[in-house]
Amino acid sequence: MELKSTQARDLDTFIENLLLPDAQFRKQVKQAIHIISTFLKERCFQNSLEPVRVSKVVKGGSSGKGTTLRGRSDADLVVFLNNFTSYGEQFNRRAEFIQEIRRQLEACQRERSFEVMFHINEFENPRALSFRLSQHPSLLNSGEFVEFDILPAYDALGQWNKSQISPQIYIKLINEGKEGEFSSCFTEVQRSFLKGRPTKLKSLIRLVKHWFQECREDLGKPLPQQYALELLTVYAWEEGCKETYFNTAQGFRTVLDLVLKYKQLCIFWEKYYDFTDPFIKQYLKSQLNKPRPVILDPADPTGNVAGGNEYGWERLAQEARTWLYYPCFKNWDGSTVEPWHVSVSHSSLPCTLHPICKFGIYFSFPKIVSCGPRGLGLFH
Repeated sequence: MELKSTQARDLDTFIENLLLPDAQFRKQVKQAIHIISTFLKERCFQNSLEPVRVSKVVKGGSSGKGTTLRGRSDADLVVFLNNFTSYGEQFNRRAEFIQEIRRQLEACQRERSFEVMFHINEFENPRALSFRLSQHPSLLNSGEFVEFDILPAYDALGQWNKSQISPQIYIKLINEGKEGEFSSCFTEVQRSFLKGRPTKLKSLIRLVKHWFQECREDLGKPLPQQYALELLTVYAWEEGCKETYFNTAQGFRTVLDLVLKYKQLCIFWEKYYDFTDPFIKQYLKSQLNKPRPVILDPADPTGNVAGGNEYGWERLAQEARTWLYYPCFKNWDGSTVEPWHVSVSHSSLPCTLHPICKFGIYFSFPKIVSCGPRGLGLFH
């Protein structure tokens, strides 16, 4: 059963039968995460020359957000270290901690506690240690494995209460001048952004991820970040539907329509940062004036997850244009599935407050959702 040959009315069945993780798969991934989390907290740094304290280990990525695909057993674990007292320390010292984690994993392997296979990393200062865990007694079947990325991080949030984040945290982040470099520090915020969303929206995200991975297999690199597609799916639902139950084919079609209009996209959310602080306001202005597409990480205003890859977006848009003719966008009577109405440009809004556009136009509405090709902002 291939996605491109699946009828629009059968997309929910496709997701349920092929994309949703089954109980056995979820159990395997949960066990593997517990093994590595326990290792990081209780054993990894016991014999380090410098005392190391792990403040917390947070599950990120698709496992943390609840959007894992069946058969894609990958997990991001962010290990927050009290040894990092600033973003700069994380950047300057993360490589030595990654090396120590690797040494301790190799020691466990020699003791036959479990088997790991490390991925080659070509970066001089990598963000993560990537490896494959297999052959542990608590894993369900021999030959099964789970892919891991371990990311040492500065605990910028501390005991975060899931409300608005202090502007000072973001001001310090912006002043580092390394855009998107410290998104791992805000893993809990990224998780919170999706927590509580309808189950069906998460299923739509899985469908879009599956589509994107099929495109990646066909096209290869470069393509946009997968995270950008996930955020685009959330935006499509928020602006076009926002219902608990909806037509999956319509949602899917809307996301592909937005991909086709990538040159107009300028999206961000004011859930965790906004225009209240003058310094952040000025920074957001500069971010939103960048060449399209712009999709700011809702947890990290320095992270434009859609930027710097226009060629990749163009290749994905060409593929999306082809997909619109496939059965997954055809109704039972042969007509084409219509997308939700999600505007991508608007030029008739009143000018009163936020200075975000290249022509000095000001808007009073609280949330930018997209901008037109000439920089005219759309608020909602």
